[in-house]
Amino acid sequence: MKYILSESWGKDSLALLLRLIEEKRPLDYVVFFDTGMEYQSIYHNMEKARKLISDYGAELVVIKPDNNWLFDMLIRPVKYKSKEGEHYGYEWCGGRCRWRTSDKIKLIQKFLDSIDDEYTQYLGIAADEPDRIKYENGKVYPLVDWNMTEKDCLEYCYNKGWNWLEGNVELYSILDRVSCWCCGNKNLSELRNMYHNLPEYWGYLKGLQSRIDRPFYCDKTIFDLEDRFKLEDAQMSIFDYIQ
Repeated sequence: MKYILSESWGKDSLALLLRLIEEKRPLDYVVFFDTGMEYQSIYHNMEKARKLISDYGAELVVIKPDNNWLFDMLIRPVKYKSKEGEHYGYEWCGGRCRWRTSDKIKLIQKFLDSIDDEYTQYLGIAADEPDRIKYENGKVYPLVDWNMTEKDCLEYCYNKGWNWLEGNVELYSILDRVSCWCCGNKNLSELRNMYHNLPEYWGYLKGLQSRIDRPFYCDKTIFDLEDRFKLEDAQMSIFDYIQ
């Protein structure tokens, strides 16, 4: 029997890794699907954990898609489903068009299928995410067994000396989830916080939007959102002056 942890280096799966090691649970592989568009703190935590995983006797496996993100997003010829012809690139990844998520599922399963043994797959889903739990194909959910909520996982990681710093900004103080920086599932509050606190990544989003026709959030492009946030800031400044 082999034991595999699916790792994203977010708070839940990192808490799972740390506690599995703390409790001396069996672990053979730690598998990370690298989209190529992660925050730098994600890669930092992966490298920080590399020796910890090796010393425990497990192997860190980094899986990458066949094509890089920008090729699939902007260049890849894609046939229309509803009419003849093709366009170029899948554009934003998120909502109903989660094309990189599909790659992730497929390539991780390909790795699992390559294991010449039975396996148990540890998944870092917290106790307060019951809708995401599916007991099938050797999947187990230790965080649920330990009754660790998302909040518990974040506090556990902090207490163990881990963080998600981008400069002096802690990502979990401004984002609900530390997913890809260009993830189309970000909500308005997260996007507002990115605009104010992560100007480098916000600039990257503008660069992508300049090459993509489809709006990023509802019917708003990144440029529309920036105009909105600037107006909000101006209105707040006027209010402060009146006060």
